[in-house]
Amino acid sequence: MTILLLGSGGREHALAWKMLQSSHCSKLFVAPGNAGTASIATNVAINPNDFTAVKNLVLTEKIEMVVVGPEDPLVNGVFDFFKNDADLKGIPVIGPSKQGAQLEGSKEFAKEFLVRHNIPTAAYDSFTKDTVEKGCEFLTTLQPPYVLKADGLAAGKGVLILNDLAEAQQELRNMLVDAKFGDASSKVVIEEFLDGIELSCFVLTDGKNYKILPTAKDYKRIGEGDTGLNTGGMGAVSPVPFADAVLMEKIEERIVKPTVLGLQKDNIEYKGFVFIGLINVKGEPIVIEYNVRMGDPETEVVMPRIQSDLVALFQAVANQTLDQVALEIDPRSATTIMVVSGGYPEDYEKGKVISGLDKVEGSIAFHAGTALKDGQVVSNGGRVIAVTSYGNDFKEAIAKSYENIGKITFDNMYYRKDIGFDL
Repeated sequence: MTILLLGSGGREHALAWKMLQSSHCSKLFVAPGNAGTASIATNVAINPNDFTAVKNLVLTEKIEMVVVGPEDPLVNGVFDFFKNDADLKGIPVIGPSKQGAQLEGSKEFAKEFLVRHNIPTAAYDSFTKDTVEKGCEFLTTLQPPYVLKADGLAAGKGVLILNDLAEAQQELRNMLVDAKFGDASSKVVIEEFLDGIELSCFVLTDGKNYKILPTAKDYKRIGEGDTGLNTGGMGAVSPVPFADAVLMEKIEERIVKPTVLGLQKDNIEYKGFVFIGLINVKGEPIVIEYNVRMGDPETEVVMPRIQSDLVALFQAVANQTLDQVALEIDPRSATTIMVVSGGYPEDYEKGKVISGLDKVEGSIAFHAGTALKDGQVVSNGGRVIAVTSYGNDFKEAIAKSYENIGKITFDNMYYRKDIGFDL
C-alpha cells in the first residue's frame, strides 16, 4: 500500500518510523517532512493545507491512504475535501471530519461538548471583544490563578495562567482587543484553575470502537522545574507512573466512553486520534482539553511502545473494524528529551549544522525541526531533535536519552535536564 503522511515534525518522523515497520506499507510519502523522514521515506515539498496539491500528488502517485499528522489540515477540512471529491472519496483519511476537528479548533466548542455529554471539566465562560469588560468582571469571581485560553489554534501557545487579577484582566484585553494571538484570540475562554498533575490519554477511534493507546506526560515549560514560557513540549514520559489501573478505569468510564458516544450522538464523523489532556485532581480525572491528533513530543514515546502493526490499525479505523484488531503494548518505559534552538520559544536562529547524530546508540533520534542543506542536517525550527529511549523504568530510559544527547551538538542548543523530575 502506498501511503501519504501529512506534516513535518517529530510526531511525523515517529509515525513514519512506525508505519514503515508494517508489511502493509510498501511506499511512504511525507509532505513536507524533514531531514529525518527524508532518510526513511520520500519527502514531497507540499504544504499540507494546499488540498489541490495534495490531491494531485495522491492521484499521480496512486496513494491509497492519507494519514494526517498536524491539526491545521484537519481543522481546515481535509477529511471532508476527500469525502466530497469524486476522484478521492474512496481513499481513507486517518483524521476526523472538519466538524470533529472543532474539538481542537475551538475551545468553546470543546467545552460545550464536554458539558453536553456530562464529561468532567473545569467551570468556564467565554468572551469576545464586545464582552471584554464582562470577562474582566467574571475574573473577579474566581480564585487565582486565572486561566485564559484563546478559542482558536495558537500553535500550543494560546493559554495563559496568571496569579495576579489585574494582570489577568490586562492580558484578557490584550487577547481580545489587541489580538495578541491574532484571530485565534477573537474569542477567549476563561476557566477555573485545577490543581493537580497532568497526563495525556490517547485514543484511536473508528467512530464506534476505540483503543486506548499508552498514556504519556509531557513537559511544556521551557525552564527547569516547569518554569518560564510555554513551548510545544520539552520532553515526555510513557507510561505515566501514577496512571494506575484504578485511575485508568475512571478515565475510560467517565471520559473515553462518553467522548466516543458523544461523537455518535452528535453525528460527528470521527476516524482518527483523540488526544485527551487530563488533570488528576486527588485521584479524579478531569478534562483540560481535546486535541484531534497525536501530541508532540508524546508521539515519540507512544509510537515506540506500540507493538501492533500501525497500518493494520489504521485500516481497521477506515473500515470501522477496530474492535477486531488487538493492540499490543511494550511493557517497557519510553522517554523522550527535546533538544531545541537557543532562544526558543521566542526568537531563535535556523540553519545550524547538527553533528553527532550518527553516534547515537541505543536511542532513537526523531527529527522535529530539521532540514537538509548541502548534504548536511541543519536546524530548521525551535524544537530540533527528540531523543527517545527505552528502559525498565522511566529513570533508566531518561538516563539513556541524556547519555545520547551528550553526543549531539549544534550552535546554541538547549534542553531541559530535569524531565521526569516530578514523578
